[in-house]
Amino acid sequence: MKTAYLSLGSNLGNRAQNLNTALELLEQPRVHVTRRSSLYETEPQDLRHQPWFYNIVVEVETALFPLQLLNATQRIETRMGRQRLIPKGPRIIDIDLLLWGSFIIQTPKLQVPHPRMLDRRFVLEPLLELAPALRHPVTKQPLSSALAALRGQAIKRVPIEAAD
Repeated sequence: MKTAYLSLGSNLGNRAQNLNTALELLEQPRVHVTRRSSLYETEPQDLRHQPWFYNIVVEVETALFPLQLLNATQRIETRMGRQRLIPKGPRIIDIDLLLWGSFIIQTPKLQVPHPRMLDRRFVLEPLLELAPALRHPVTKQPLSSALAALRGQAIKRVPIEAAD
């Protein structure tokens, strides 16, 4: 079993329910969600004029290989109705594979660690909530240093009872 970290986000419909549904679908014989971060509401980063996101990061134990895990998350996105009409646009669910153990993976279909994770407060803050001592597999630097260097990117923790 390997430990992997996934980032989940939603900015359409009942965002909290979308995340919970994705978590339920992630649970399968070869994937087990072991921990989840707090819920965060975050401003869109790339395409600014769209609804704000709810984001979480989860730690999973998996017997799947990285591309198998990626395929499983993409099937969940499709099953939940995600349509990729506008790049970086609104979405019911988005699931990104951030880290898979301490491995570095470079294929046309998958890059791990996630290539933009160091630029995203909505990834680093919940990830470090779960694993504050994590280091980037390529740079070997603490992820907390990358978070400290980020500017802007509004983010706030959402109490569970206040979610959607």
